[in-house]
Amino acid sequence: MKTLNKRVLVTGGAGFLGSHLCERLLEQGCDVLCVDNFYTATKDNIRHLLGHPHFELMRHDVTFPLYVEVDEIYNLACPASPIHYQSDPVQTTKTSVHGAINMLGLAKRTGARIFQASTSEVYGDPEVHPQGEGYWGRVNPIGPRACYDEGKRCAETLFFDYHRQHGLRIKVARIFNTYGPRMHPDDGRVVSNFIIQALRNEPITLYGDGSQSRAFCYVDDMIEGIVRLMEGPETVTGPINLGNPVEFSMRELAECVRELTGSNAPLIERPLPVDDPRQRRPDISLARELLAWEPRVQLVEGLRRTVEYFEALLRRGLA
Repeated sequence: MKTLNKRVLVTGGAGFLGSHLCERLLEQGCDVLCVDNFYTATKDNIRHLLGHPHFELMRHDVTFPLYVEVDEIYNLACPASPIHYQSDPVQTTKTSVHGAINMLGLAKRTGARIFQASTSEVYGDPEVHPQGEGYWGRVNPIGPRACYDEGKRCAETLFFDYHRQHGLRIKVARIFNTYGPRMHPDDGRVVSNFIIQALRNEPITLYGDGSQSRAFCYVDDMIEGIVRLMEGPETVTGPINLGNPVEFSMRELAECVRELTGSNAPLIERPLPVDDPRQRRPDISLARELLAWEPRVQLVEGLRRTVEYFEALLRRGLA
């Protein structure tokens, strides 16, 4: 008797991370239901999957209940860049909180294992460096970033309360800065900003003096970490940091992008956005220990692949 393929729901499945995850799950032989309301995503990210016999696309907003039969749920639905999540902050909070409630309700009904894409933003502007999972964070609950930061923090609360109260099989990852092909060219994130500006030979915008730091994880490495967490023992619920522990200043990143693109674009400084963290780097000791995971792709190689993607978009007039 033929075993049925594992049925997997990916919310936010047409987004940057979601589309790469859908690809990976199809490669593993899963039946994939990709759900997205296309608020920030584009069908171009999943166009190559539309003819796949085990791939299904549904336009749906997770702030409304969803009635499907699935074995696993990856909840990635939420605008993740400041430009997008601040353009409708109330909807951003609803997506994190109502979306979590609806997906947890679905997991409770179906008995599905469920993954939550949380974020390094739960640490806010940290007083601890690097950030470990035991750090509770320093978040401004009424600032312009709070719709995302506090929405994700509340979603984590809901996941662990459903786990304790209803015995749900949960997995929570705190995802740090991730980059790669299929990033939105106008999402305001530093990697896409720098690359697009450099390719257009426009001034490259540094916020502050460029000394604030981030750690950048290539998308393939991040997907590997997410899948390992989901497939790991049920006792490993998280939260677990997933990200690259190698730190770079914004100025170092800009210089690297200029070199890779051959651009002579000048660097210009602008005021630092409100509540923008000065430092962000994950402590990934838990991921190393429990998932045997750590990033493999070096920044220069990952940026080279990302530059090629954006060059192709510009040639086609899509950026």
